Amino acid sequence: MIEDNILDRIQYFLKFNHWSVYKLAKSSGLSYSSLNNLFHRRTCPTIATLERICDGFNISLSEFFEFKENPIRNENISEEEQDIINSYNSLSGKDKELLQAYLRGLCKK
Repeated sequence: MIEDNILDRIQYFLKFNHWSVYKLAKSSGLSYSSLNNLFHRRTCPTIATLERICDGFNISLSEFFEFKENPIRNENISEEEQDIINSYNSLSGKDKELLQAYLRGLCKK
């Protein structure tokens, strides 16, 4: 069933990001009980809910439905490097610029 695939995919991103359902609720702006009910009742989220979940994970709907591979994972890098990339992706444009400037400064030493 498609519900199982969608819920499994959400679980996959939770595990990949080392997040709890509570962390996803905070990140997506959804209530913890709403998310928890999806899993306990094995119901499919609405498109609006799924969009908010994707926003919480900082991915697009198309990336979410790319079941064959995780669009934000590169098997050639370590878990620490992947955490840095995921953190970078969640920054605002200005914060990304600041981080890049800081890293350039560190690399020149």
